[in-house]
Amino acid sequence: MSFALNRRHFLAATASFIALHPFSVRAAANQAHLRIMETTDLHVHIWPYDYYADRERDTMGLARTAAIINEIRAEATNSVLYDNGDFLQGNPMGDYMAYERGMKEGDMHPIITALNALNFDAATIGNHEFNYGLDFLMKSLARAEFPVVSANVAKELGADPTKDVTLVPPYVIMDKEVTDGAGETHALKIGLIGFVPPQIMNWDRRHLEGNVNARDIIESARAYVPVMKEQGADIIIALSHSGIAEAAHTDFMGNASVPLAAVDGIDAVLTGHHHNVFPSSTYENMEAVDAAAGTIHGKPAAMGGFWGSHLGLIDLMLEQSGGEWRVVSHMSEARPISKRNEDRSITALVESDQMVLDSVADVHEATLAYVRRAVGKTSAPLHSYFALVADDPSVQIVSKAQSWYVAEMLKGTEFAALPLLSAAAPFKAGGRGGPEYYTDVPVGDVAIKNVADLYLYPNTVRAVKVTGAEVKDWLERSAGIFNQVSPGGADQVLLNPEFPSYNFDVIDGVQYKIDLSQPSKYGPRGELINPDANRIVDLTFNGAPLDPNADFVIATNNYRAGGGGNFPGADGSTTIFEAPDTNRDVIVRYIVEQGTINPTADDNWSFMELPGTSVLFDTGPSGVNVVSDVKGVDIEPAGDGDDGFARYRIGL
Repeated sequence: MSFALNRRHFLAATASFIALHPFSVRAAANQAHLRIMETTDLHVHIWPYDYYADRERDTMGLARTAAIINEIRAEATNSVLYDNGDFLQGNPMGDYMAYERGMKEGDMHPIITALNALNFDAATIGNHEFNYGLDFLMKSLARAEFPVVSANVAKELGADPTKDVTLVPPYVIMDKEVTDGAGETHALKIGLIGFVPPQIMNWDRRHLEGNVNARDIIESARAYVPVMKEQGADIIIALSHSGIAEAAHTDFMGNASVPLAAVDGIDAVLTGHHHNVFPSSTYENMEAVDAAAGTIHGKPAAMGGFWGSHLGLIDLMLEQSGGEWRVVSHMSEARPISKRNEDRSITALVESDQMVLDSVADVHEATLAYVRRAVGKTSAPLHSYFALVADDPSVQIVSKAQSWYVAEMLKGTEFAALPLLSAAAPFKAGGRGGPEYYTDVPVGDVAIKNVADLYLYPNTVRAVKVTGAEVKDWLERSAGIFNQVSPGGADQVLLNPEFPSYNFDVIDGVQYKIDLSQPSKYGPRGELINPDANRIVDLTFNGAPLDPNADFVIATNNYRAGGGGNFPGADGSTTIFEAPDTNRDVIVRYIVEQGTINPTADDNWSFMELPGTSVLFDTGPSGVNVVSDVKGVDIEPAGDGDDGFARYRIGL
């Protein structure tokens, strides 16, 4: 009985091991199983902590990813660990190091401290590594105990990429001792080459212009890979800080991982930049991409999420024949540190590695003090209690920051001369969030953590090119948040509860009124329900009626520009600029730049007058403290609303 149980346990354990490690148990005398681990887009997220919200998060942090790294190292005979870029900037810890503490010669940046502690084998640089300037970057890299490579950024351009004087080494060939299935050791030369989107020359023009140049990714790969082979690389791994997108190569494309995988001699591609996971359904039905198998042009690839959310993992079975190694089989996955449950709650799948936490504990504490301290001031209160009924300062500051940033980013481009508008919505505006769910920052100091009150989501800035007709329809879509009212009727309910406030975009740069007597042109999900409806009236630009045929640029976010909310003019095809920065970071930079912000609403929109008509609107009870600041609206208290809300009457 005991023997049978033990045998059953042994067989179950063996089956489990084979399922988890299919290559290790199959490796023959001339075969070696190599596990390639990847982190990407860490953005200084070492602790599992959201510094904007000032609380712990189970969805982020290299300390959590480290637990998976440790597991794989413990179970794998042969493993390597690489970072794929965007490690130096992207959260308040990064800003603290750049703007507050600074980097002197010999200083250790906390992300380098953490990568060193985990014994990373190599890394490449991402576009965000340049955000703080070249001096800060090079001082940060100086203490790295691993090689950092990038092939397409040059201090001096040569006749071809191999003649360039690159900012960091373009590639490295690392000697790795691997053990085969029979327990024999062999020498393996792993070639690593890195790439970054050449758009850094636009995104960080002020730091890079006149100092470095960026080459096309594919041009650089085709030049260097044969050289690496000549120098003895047995296998070549591309550290591609570049997304998975079109298969056809075009000059200076930013998301070039698909044509990169097609370059002869590259055996595996570690990707990033997109802040997505590969393999996953995100990349289904793309040319040359097998999202289920985790391959691009038949070669193994992985993208390990962002902020430490996943560990990218490629398993290679290598076989030696005639003194040469080749890949005979492979598998790819992205292993998560947490899971989202059906009720949208989060369950952590691993615990933090205490060594990693301890390695940067002092900087973590300093960052907490930094985010809790003022980075600027506001001369007007930032609140969203009445953001759905009048132009609002909390939305205004987001729009101003977006416009300020996009105007700078579009300088020198073909779109620089087009009129620039900005679309922003109130994220915290009661509704299902309850009567306390509002932005509320008083006059005075603004701390970094207050920015989360202004902008809830980690979106990135986008710009789209649209026509005047699409601007109007964009606003028609937004106006669907309001119920149709009967002229002359009293105390009619204003808001459609099925319409989320984050889809109520206000567009700054134009002036308009909303005629609530008209039906909505679009339904709550953006579906066209009344094609001939016209709620948006008196729409003007620079004091003249808006030309429906004129071209405009709208600054917005990646969610909206990519089709989120189903807005006319925003389906992904109209995007002309994809920023490397989050809207939150842009708002912080804007506040730091301005010193004191004055986000007073400019009243560029209002309801059309309907004499003798009133509507009821519910907001948070604390709105009573700022209702007198609301301009251009005839508003008065109307008692208590449901579920703790306060009710107001608006005369149209």
